[in-house]
Amino acid sequence: MAYNLYKLQFPLKKGKAVSTASERAERLALEPMQESAPVLGLVKGTINSIKEIWEKRELLNLLVRREIRAKYKDSALGLLWSLIRPLIQLAIYYVVMGVFLGMRGYIPNFAIFIYTGITVWSLFQEIINMGTGSILANAGIVKKTHLPREIFPLASVGSALFNFAIQLAILIVAVLCTSGFVWSVNFLHFPLAIAVVLVWAIAFAFLLSALNVYFRDIQYLTEVVLMIGFYASPIIYSWTFVQPKISPFLQEVYLANPITLSVMGTQRVMWNVDMPGAYPSYLAYRLLISLGVGLVFLLISHRIFSRLQRNFAQEM
Repeated sequence: MAYNLYKLQFPLKKGKAVSTASERAERLALEPMQESAPVLGLVKGTINSIKEIWEKRELLNLLVRREIRAKYKDSALGLLWSLIRPLIQLAIYYVVMGVFLGMRGYIPNFAIFIYTGITVWSLFQEIINMGTGSILANAGIVKKTHLPREIFPLASVGSALFNFAIQLAILIVAVLCTSGFVWSVNFLHFPLAIAVVLVWAIAFAFLLSALNVYFRDIQYLTEVVLMIGFYASPIIYSWTFVQPKISPFLQEVYLANPITLSVMGTQRVMWNVDMPGAYPSYLAYRLLISLGVGLVFLLISHRIFSRLQRNFAQEM
């Protein structure tokens, strides 16, 4: 239980502001006590958290803008780094994998293929990396102010989406200048793929940001797992390289990775190459299943976050 600290700025009394400590204490004693701990319960707790986040949407918007400005503060190029970094990454992989190892001879339009995967992966990686450390990065606010702590991981999501929009715009221009788009029902793979990335990334951001408060090694472990995850997804190689080398059971295990499905779903739209066996069967259905499982995982992660956040201030 905690007093409502937002009402310390009192109205005028007979034309003068209430300013003395005793008068403030008297007014504060008249204020009703309010529950500051999160509401427990799967349904009730989730609905209450959504309401609190909605009420603080303006603060969330300010935090997103702060994340974007702080990322390139005092930088001469500023937001251009959101474009330069993935382009340099594309150039490195294209030269090393495409030219030196000859992958471009096996994968047509290799530059678009790689950049599509990098764009999707960067969104997922940035949300998790920034989200994992978001609570500790805002420790001063968390310890002093009562507000829904979910807004800090969600602010990381907003910042990552801003950078993703820049990279996606470059990808669309590149596709239009090369192979162009083939307008078909396959376009439905793109919104499904991005939805899968966002749901799973937000779920991990909630879970890892809470665990990172108690176990500080989580942030470093996350970086290692993400590095492995990059090569476990068909970003710099095609699904056709994987399929003949593993058993049908291991193929299903490989395809259970939501980012693998999201990368291939986005490639289905952006990488317009008729390459036999480039995608697994029933890709859209696999994305829908992954989205459903991800929503359940998001709900569970949020409830774990709600329970653990009760002791955030003490742990920090």
